[in-house]
Amino acid sequence: MKRTWLLFSQTVTILVAAYFVVATLQPQWLNKRTSLGGVSVIEAPSSSVPRAIGSSSPAGSFAAAAKIASAAVVSINTSKAAVKNPQMNDPWFRFFFGDQNPGEAQAGLGSGVIVSGSGYILTNNHVVEGADEIEVVLNDTRKAKAKVIGTDPDTDLAIVKIELDKLPVIVLGNSDALQVGDPVLAIGNPFGVGQTVTGGIVSALGRNQLGINTFENFIQTDAAINPGNSGGALVDVNGNLLGINTAIYSRSGGSMGIGFAIPVSTAKQVLEGIVKDGQVTRGWIGVEPQELNAELIEAFKLKPEAAKAGGVIITGVLQNGPAAQGGIRPGDVITAVNGQPVGNVSQLLTAVAALKPGVPAPMTVLRDNGPVEIAVTPGKRERPRVQR
Repeated sequence: MKRTWLLFSQTVTILVAAYFVVATLQPQWLNKRTSLGGVSVIEAPSSSVPRAIGSSSPAGSFAAAAKIASAAVVSINTSKAAVKNPQMNDPWFRFFFGDQNPGEAQAGLGSGVIVSGSGYILTNNHVVEGADEIEVVLNDTRKAKAKVIGTDPDTDLAIVKIELDKLPVIVLGNSDALQVGDPVLAIGNPFGVGQTVTGGIVSALGRNQLGINTFENFIQTDAAINPGNSGGALVDVNGNLLGINTAIYSRSGGSMGIGFAIPVSTAKQVLEGIVKDGQVTRGWIGVEPQELNAELIEAFKLKPEAAKAGGVIITGVLQNGPAAQGGIRPGDVITAVNGQPVGNVSQLLTAVAALKPGVPAPMTVLRDNGPVEIAVTPGKRERPRVQR
């Protein structure tokens, strides 16, 4: 018995020591592999908390995180052919006006993040929109032509793909666990000067109503983001991807310490939808929501408790729509969707869009007698038609 116990204790000691060595020197080995729409990606453990990676760098250095993440961040160069006047083919037009110079081809610059060894790259839709050619330049100087797999203008995200071997892949972090004040790094190719790493903190979470895209739930950071950074990576101190850098607030065109990134939780939904179905499928319930204010509380004769509870008031319900069929009516105040609290119209729109069409979802509604749980089966949100 004593011999068995000795053998057991020695085995446990060896395993603990091995785990400590791996966690210190190669933490990425502990990350799990999963599949999004058939695309193999790497995710950090959901319980992991961002913390500095043990290294020989000076205390407080983010060198290890920058090295890990930078390998998977690419530069994206786009070109768009000059638009030729269709009347140039008319000989009489050329006789009177001569040969018109069609102008120069338009060039664009942005960044992207390799999220799969099979070549899938996350970037912004506005980086590749309308491009005739897309060239991806890796941090190891390799280059490859990329093709667009799909775009999602509603979130300003796009997926492109390259065909190269032995691609570095970034680890997907947990943006839902972020807190204001957490340190972050922004990696991209600002102004085309080459890959650059800037540092800062999370300044705010859930930023919306900025007029950038339809579904806004931005991470705000003071890490410097400049033109060319769009589509690049916002990472934690372990080098795990937290967001896709998208926009800046600026009066001069340069960084003023206010940048916005799309959370990786949103990016994962877009990646899975585009690769699996060719598009992102979102929920829709057919309501007209408005921000709760004193005038609406008085108009709908709501109790004072409604103002304290917060939420979004429904001023109109589409006849025979999903919400109407579920029992939602004008004057209801929706405070939660599928267990997720909603405090404004943008949050309600995002929460409903995340629902799976055809699958009933619980919604918490305030009425005269207090909170009521209603099950609503969302329909499919149609993409807006492009006006030509």
